[in-house]
Amino acid sequence: MSTSSSVGAAGPSSDDVFRSPPAMISGDSTSSSSSSSSSFSLSALTQAFPFSSGNPRIEETRGVMHLYRNDAVSSSSSSDLPVGRKPLVCVLGVPNYMTYADFCQFCGSFINHILEMRIVRNDGMEDRYSILIRFDSQESTDNFYRHFNGRRFSSLEAEVCCVLFTVDVQYTGSIEHEQATPASSTDQPACPVCLERLDQDMSGILTTICNHSFHCSCISMWTDSSCPVCRYCQQQPEKSICSVCQTSENLWICVICGFVGCGRYEGGHAIVHWKETQHCYSLEVETQRVWDYVGDNYVHRLIQSKTDGKLVELNAHCALDSDACGSCESTDSGLSEALLNSKVEAIVNEYNELLATQLENQKLYFESLLQDVKEETEREISKAVDKAVGQKLQKMQAKLDRCVKEKEILDDLNESLLKNQEIWKAKILEIEERGKKALKLKDDKIRDSEEQLRDLMVFLEAGKTMEELSLSSEIKDGTVLPIPMEETSSSSSTNEGKKVNNSRKS
Repeated sequence: MSTSSSVGAAGPSSDDVFRSPPAMISGDSTSSSSSSSSSFSLSALTQAFPFSSGNPRIEETRGVMHLYRNDAVSSSSSSDLPVGRKPLVCVLGVPNYMTYADFCQFCGSFINHILEMRIVRNDGMEDRYSILIRFDSQESTDNFYRHFNGRRFSSLEAEVCCVLFTVDVQYTGSIEHEQATPASSTDQPACPVCLERLDQDMSGILTTICNHSFHCSCISMWTDSSCPVCRYCQQQPEKSICSVCQTSENLWICVICGFVGCGRYEGGHAIVHWKETQHCYSLEVETQRVWDYVGDNYVHRLIQSKTDGKLVELNAHCALDSDACGSCESTDSGLSEALLNSKVEAIVNEYNELLATQLENQKLYFESLLQDVKEETEREISKAVDKAVGQKLQKMQAKLDRCVKEKEILDDLNESLLKNQEIWKAKILEIEERGKKALKLKDDKIRDSEEQLRDLMVFLEAGKTMEELSLSSEIKDGTVLPIPMEETSSSSSTNEGKKVNNSRKS
């Protein structure tokens, strides 16, 4: 196989950076045998990824890149990185929503150490692309790997950056779909944005997926996902499908509202849409012709012939069978150019009038829809307000009922407390009366005891006196007379006072 040497208008020399030596790519047996031992030792640590680049409509370059496996790198330390690695890495699986400027901004300060970046597409990954990056030193490459491997592209997205060291890149060939304008070999490659020479020593070079090269500083200001030169977009539009049955065959698009439906030979959803909305004009996706459901024919009086590209009159059978239109030829070869132009102008005017009428009908239709939506919205708002007010009233009623129940409970509690208070007051009064009676009874007992004690003391004193008088001679043969109580008490108190005095003296 031969390697690809043709690139975009500004980057013929960018392929030399990522292309392997010619001997390895050409399939020479001597070179293959000399490198068989080294390739066999790396086969367990590497994996191959087929890739392609270039605009598929013009030229497509295909190749294979050999990358170290993820399990070949056990950690991010320098001792665990692959031995014999190069200052060349590949960022796999970059999502299509990231533009070239977004990725340059994602690289941050490492953009100053990048010599060249090449955007490629991997087979089987339609919504992603990969980037081959060559750095100015191995240290910058290792730092880039440690910093970005496993890191998320955005805090709002789940995709992570997968960085793998690249062993080598082989270009297997190219396919030319259209004759491209050959670039002059004497012209020095220049950046299409700033028109300065593409020099890796001055600034890094970024080659887009369509093989156009720019300065990294220039492409970082281009916020669109398309190429500034050829407008090729890496994010391809989705294929149209029927809005109802999801089929992609025999599709028709309503020229009024853009509804996509299948034809009458599939599910007939385009006709159903016309019956529901009265949108009578529909565009066939395959032939780009407009069908009128009311007239049951195409609106075109003249169509472009597939044989010679001239405008010819659309016959009646062509309106019924679209496959027969390619064989239609002009029936009147002597039709003058002036008559043809007048017919075209008349058809254009008629089409404009029909389109204006349909747009007016469509305006009334959408105004009625807006009115219905407005009324429905007002009803929904009133229902929501009533529901909110009802819920609020229910909450307030529930709160009021809860407060009433709490008040009843508190009233019962207060009444019971008042009853308890009356009971305890009666008990306290009863206890006080009982105490007073007990105190009075005790005082009476004390008074009786004192009287009895006083009588006993008087008796003892009288006995003692009588004993003393019996012994004296003065009262011999005398008579004992009773002594009044007052005198007895006074004499006893006198005797007690004497005893106290005697005790004090002693």
